[in-house]
Amino acid sequence: MPGLIIPGAMKAGTTSLFRYLERHPQLAPAPRKEVHYFDRHFHRGPDWYRCQFTPRRRGTATGQAIGCESSPYYMFEPRVPTRIRDLVPDVKLVFLLRDPVERAFSHYHNNRRLGREPLDFISALAAEDDRTLAEEERLLADPAHVSLPHRHYSYRRRGLYAEQLLRWGKHFTQSQMLVVDSRRLFSEPADVVAEVLQFVRLDAWQPRSFAAQNEGRHDKSMPVAARHQLEAFFAPHEERLRRLIGWCPSQSDRSLHHRAA
Repeated sequence: MPGLIIPGAMKAGTTSLFRYLERHPQLAPAPRKEVHYFDRHFHRGPDWYRCQFTPRRRGTATGQAIGCESSPYYMFEPRVPTRIRDLVPDVKLVFLLRDPVERAFSHYHNNRRLGREPLDFISALAAEDDRTLAEEERLLADPAHVSLPHRHYSYRRRGLYAEQLLRWGKHFTQSQMLVVDSRRLFSEPADVVAEVLQFVRLDAWQPRSFAAQNEGRHDKSMPVAARHQLEAFFAPHEERLRRLIGWCPSQSDRSLHHRAA
């Protein structure tokens, strides 16, 4: 079973962090980064999940290798914290937070690129509640339900970080949860990797390269009306996050047209 899970946020650098860490000699990463056991494959059972972490190498003298995965829907899916607590209660969790305005726009363009989103950005924001709120209620009511709209169209609500961290905090101690500004991951990757390794109590180590992975690049500017709408929407939530953890994700990239995902 994994000793480290990176639950999200989506479009906040989870792929890069996982790729930086996966060659550490004391980690046994899942062959594919996103296992999605606790959201999409929970019906397969714990034996299936355990098999995703067959070690490719043995641990060093400090101990056996520990499993690691990153499925960025975990942070937002409301049933996941309880499921993880019940199966791996001692796991360490790393959350990456990105400016929620830019995260929403990157999420939207990812959907457009994959052919999932027919609407323009402003229309997609307007349709979000109709697409997702009833689906969240159904997820909570039906353990077997899997919701594509909830996963794909949650542009704003995935940026409500305080709400999500509080939900996770009901099931895990502060010592199990590390929250990182994703902008730091790209500006100071060696420092962030060192911080994560110390958090998980693994030997100091660095990958050969810190090249960003899965970059979600596009050449579109966010509509001014959408930017103002999102900044107003997130303002009280950012203040709530600041009260909870003492900081908010860096906002200096809000004028950029693309960002690493």
